[in-house]
Amino acid sequence: MSLPAPEDHRRKWDLSQYGYDSKKRPLSDEEKDEESKPANELLKARDYKVDLESKLGKTMVISKSTPANLAGGYYCNICDCVVKDSMNFLDHINGKKHIKNLGMSMKIERSTLDQVKQRFEYNKKKMEETKKQYDLDERIKELKEEEEKIKAYRKEKKKQKKFKSIEEKEAEEDSGEALDMASVMGFSGFGGSKKS
Repeated sequence: MSLPAPEDHRRKWDLSQYGYDSKKRPLSDEEKDEESKPANELLKARDYKVDLESKLGKTMVISKSTPANLAGGYYCNICDCVVKDSMNFLDHINGKKHIKNLGMSMKIERSTLDQVKQRFEYNKKKMEETKKQYDLDERIKELKEEEEKIKAYRKEKKKQKKFKSIEEKEAEEDSGEALDMASVMGFSGFGGSKKS
């Protein structure tokens, strides 16, 4: 004898019963923490400039006792970590972990049509202002001043180089006289130079 095949072999869940049971069940610690957390604010644009050039080209001595924020690389005081180069630092400050530590979510506010129109107007005005501010005579004057500074710098370098060469010649003459005196007195070097 064979049993009749059921129409559906899957297990059925009584949603109303399980919903009722879950409401009666006491909350775990993790669920309590999630409920007590304030809602994260939406992602906003930075209102400060990221400083990537301040440590560029500088040499630092780092020891084991050097604090993390003074050690080599870029230090993030929000996440308390050091990143070794500028590209990784930018990736870090734009990443999920850093943004979460700032108290923001990765969701952004949706712009309305009015906000977009206002932004276009603002950008138009800004472009017109920059066109008005461009003055050819003023630009030429700035370029001439810059050329004069460069000429003065080169002139100063030339003077320093000339002064150094004069000092070197005097030092060579003094050392030449000292060598002559040493050879007259019977002293000689360590055998490295073959001056006579």
